[in-house]
Amino acid sequence: MSLTYLVLEIRRVLRSPRFLIFTMAFPVLLFLLYTGIFAKQPEERAALMVSMTAFGALASALFTGTRVAFERQAGWQRQLRLTPLSGPGYLVAKAVTSMMLALVPVIVVPLVGALAEGVRLDASGWLRVTLGVWLAAIPFALLGLLIGQVGTADSTQPITQLVMLPMALIGGIFIPIEAMPDWLLNIAHVLPSYWMGQVGRGAVTSQLSTSLGRAALMLGIWTVVLSFAVVRRYRKDSARV
Repeated sequence: MSLTYLVLEIRRVLRSPRFLIFTMAFPVLLFLLYTGIFAKQPEERAALMVSMTAFGALASALFTGTRVAFERQAGWQRQLRLTPLSGPGYLVAKAVTSMMLALVPVIVVPLVGALAEGVRLDASGWLRVTLGVWLAAIPFALLGLLIGQVGTADSTQPITQLVMLPMALIGGIFIPIEAMPDWLLNIAHVLPSYWMGQVGRGAVTSQLSTSLGRAALMLGIWTVVLSFAVVRRYRKDSARV
């Protein structure tokens, strides 16, 4: 991976208005809105903070897919064959950029929770809500890459929305898992968004919480499967004349 190319990618993303909307403004506004309406107790505010942190990381990590689709359509990936930047280097740079985007809500939302809403956690709790949720965004960075490799410049954004909303709803980010019927909870257990939420949720509640090890295992499986799919799709595109 080229460090110069990675820095260029991050700078390009930082200039995008959508970066500010999806990674900073939207998750924070949702957190403050829902807290004002629904959260009367400290534990409720903490749970909402975890959910909005997870949503911000999820949405931010998926964001890169749109740019990948535009670059494919413009022929940028074909031009890479003429440069020292390898295909794996390109994909890794895109994934790292996605993770840098996801880092923003992981820092900003908990900071707002602590300073504006009085959320209090111990050191291990804050570590799970920040570092844990951020690392749990890795499968979504890969999923964004896959969507960008499969979709077109026009279809990638709708596809991303169609993936993001069910992930957030059924994964327990917007719908409390405690209120889910058993059949829906069984579906949720398959989704990486559920396990992302469980990583942070374990810091604020013991109800329906899952061990960190099991969550890491499930997210690791998603990471391996999506990595294989991204590489396979990229090689298929590269083989086209």
